[in-house]
Amino acid sequence: MIIDKAEVIVTSPDRNFVTLRLTTDDGVVGIGDATLNGRELAVVAYLKEHVAPLLLGADASRIEDMWQFLYRGAYWRRGPVTMAAIAAVDMALWDIKGKAAGMPVYQLLGGASRDGLMAYGHASGKELPEIFDSIRAHQEKGFKSIRVQTGVPGLKAIYGIASQAADTGDASVRYDHEPARRGAKPTQEDWDTRAYLRHIPTVFEAVRNEFGPELPLLHDGHHRMTPLQAAKLATSLEPYDLFWLEDCTPAENQEALRLVRQHSTTPLAIGEIFNTVWDYKQIIQEQLIDYVRSAVTHTGGISHMKKLMDFAALYQIKSGFHGPTDVSPVGMAAAMHLGLAIHNFGIQEYMQHGERTNQVFRQTFTWGDGYLHPGDEPGLGVTLDVDEAGKYPYEQAYLPFNRLADGTVHDW
Repeated sequence: MIIDKAEVIVTSPDRNFVTLRLTTDDGVVGIGDATLNGRELAVVAYLKEHVAPLLLGADASRIEDMWQFLYRGAYWRRGPVTMAAIAAVDMALWDIKGKAAGMPVYQLLGGASRDGLMAYGHASGKELPEIFDSIRAHQEKGFKSIRVQTGVPGLKAIYGIASQAADTGDASVRYDHEPARRGAKPTQEDWDTRAYLRHIPTVFEAVRNEFGPELPLLHDGHHRMTPLQAAKLATSLEPYDLFWLEDCTPAENQEALRLVRQHSTTPLAIGEIFNTVWDYKQIIQEQLIDYVRSAVTHTGGISHMKKLMDFAALYQIKSGFHGPTDVSPVGMAAAMHLGLAIHNFGIQEYMQHGERTNQVFRQTFTWGDGYLHPGDEPGLGVTLDVDEAGKYPYEQAYLPFNRLADGTVHDW
């Protein structure tokens, strides 16, 4: 199977997506997700100008060799642009191999380790009644595990509150599910850590009182706290038995997680902005986290994520693969196949894509009773409708950013 065509397709149905489409000389097509939210065109250029020419004439069956060639052969290693490009190639090659074998990718990874993938949804609200309504709406959709994000008194717009999009007051800025917004420049949000730390425990107390002790609850701190503040939050949330607290402090300072661990038994999930197994080395070896949060799309694809999870398994650390709407259905399918196969699966983030996205990316996965399954079609089980994709050209879009009350840029 020799690669004789490599196409990079950019489409923006509900938001921007970057897809690599490889075709072999015997007509087998494989696709991979290379979407990097807010920096999509950087990956497009990397793929078109540097990677695609190297793929032509290569043997599509040599997945590991191609991964090592693209990683080591460029000399400049790691980083989100490089690793998203490599991930797209890796996914496309696994898709081709599965189709050539007549098997779904998870079978090629050793077969299923479970019947389905427990998934969590994103509930949010500016105040408690809205949060309760959002939780119930997600339960009606089948979710049995819920991430809860809340507004904070005194703050106008913060991460993770879907309903605040209607409050922007700018009709030209279209809300892309959560949280990217289309426009020439990123929108500004505000932040106050002390107000947040005071408010969050009261929200989870109310949610527990309303929904009982059995519902798995998650929360995302989105890198906004110092280590001491993160330790305070993790401790204050212990009575409410969180499934995990995510990104409680910027993960670049990995030693900081020791302080959080010393003060709390709240499980920690880290790694949404990590790109390689080397980013995790210290925090896995020192058992400073409980869940790996990387996206297959941003972390070198199925091949590299499988190695990362095998490493994490030595320390009883589980997966919690990143699965927002800025990972395309192709990247989601790759995460599902890997999650079904590995033993140390934990939970899968699942934000449901919009109808236009589902028309561009035709999918065979199933969702029901709180569980995902990638399906049993050969390969990844996703087909890109190129004609449909062509209806939605790229639109400039950015993630928001934060400023404190005094104007200082803060971690978003």
